[in-house]
Amino acid sequence: MAECIMVGCDLHDKTMLLKIAEGRGRALKRSYDNNPSGRKAMIAALRKRASEACGAKIVFVYEASCQGFGLHDELTEAYIKCYVLAPTKIAKSVKQRRDKTDEKDAQRLLELLRGHVLAGNELPTVWVPDPQTRDDREVVRARLDATEKLTCLKAQVKSLLKRNGLKKPSGLGKGWTGKYRRWLRELLGKDSALSPGGRVGLGTLLRQMETVEQEIRVLDKEVMSLSNTERYTKLAGAMTQEKGVGVLTAMVFLTEMGDLSRFSNRRQIGAYLGLAPSSGESGENNDRKGHITHHGNARVRKALCQATWSRVRSDAGENDVYKRIVRKNPKHKKIAVVAVMRRLAVRLWHIGCNVEVRAGSMFSQKKRAAVV
Repeated sequence: MAECIMVGCDLHDKTMLLKIAEGRGRALKRSYDNNPSGRKAMIAALRKRASEACGAKIVFVYEASCQGFGLHDELTEAYIKCYVLAPTKIAKSVKQRRDKTDEKDAQRLLELLRGHVLAGNELPTVWVPDPQTRDDREVVRARLDATEKLTCLKAQVKSLLKRNGLKKPSGLGKGWTGKYRRWLRELLGKDSALSPGGRVGLGTLLRQMETVEQEIRVLDKEVMSLSNTERYTKLAGAMTQEKGVGVLTAMVFLTEMGDLSRFSNRRQIGAYLGLAPSSGESGENNDRKGHITHHGNARVRKALCQATWSRVRSDAGENDVYKRIVRKNPKHKKIAVVAVMRRLAVRLWHIGCNVEVRAGSMFSQKKRAAVV
């Protein structure tokens, strides 16, 4: 039987450094440009090597990064098995973190792959979404990014007022009400208590806010349009029936979670979203539970948190659950929030699975029986 050809790749914007080995053999170093011609040359060289090794299987591995999944797609199209690893789940010693080179990184990835291929060790892989899901994420993430920018601008306005010794007058209400905004615009006048430089700074911040708010309105329409497509209309419609869950929350959950059939139970949902407690078992000590791991997708956690507070205020059942947990931990109310967030995440997963089962898509008979 031909040896398996294993490749560890340290991927960068302009280069790809490879460590290539057959079975337990010595690793060879190769380098290619990270552009269409460079990737084509790399694939051709790997396939030639496999042909010379009597049709050996090629297995490729690299770390997930801002480069996306383009390399994974090209390798898959060339019938090369490719794994994309989560950098945060790769254990590294202090020495490895301080003594870091591209060649050593590629070698480390190669050794992880060797352990998987030859010994069956588990690889810390990430789920690779299909191209359509990736494209849909761009719309929803743009909407979330716009909200982050608006929040940052509002914080800058408050900081500017503090630096200039100005306080919000009473009677303007809480939050960014119409009266509060009119008062801010009045500060731009020459007779206001704000200094000339402060007026310039406040003016640019308010103009930026207006631009971002207009962009948010445009993106809200795009998200709504996406939710009404055949791919999401039933799923989003079913999820928005839950109190506290709007179209944006549903679309964040659907686009970031992707194929819901990947998960078999609620524990996997909690672990994937970083809502499971960390463990601190050592020797004779009992298994002590700590804060949540915060692993997984922070975008989904934030959307769930916002939806949870809305549910606690508007849903009597969730409010009872929240208060019951708070009574057990009066000094740690965040525990109750996290518990309700996890309940909502599992609830949305069940809703999505049931809709998919009824639609008859993506589920095997075994998975259908487990969900229904």
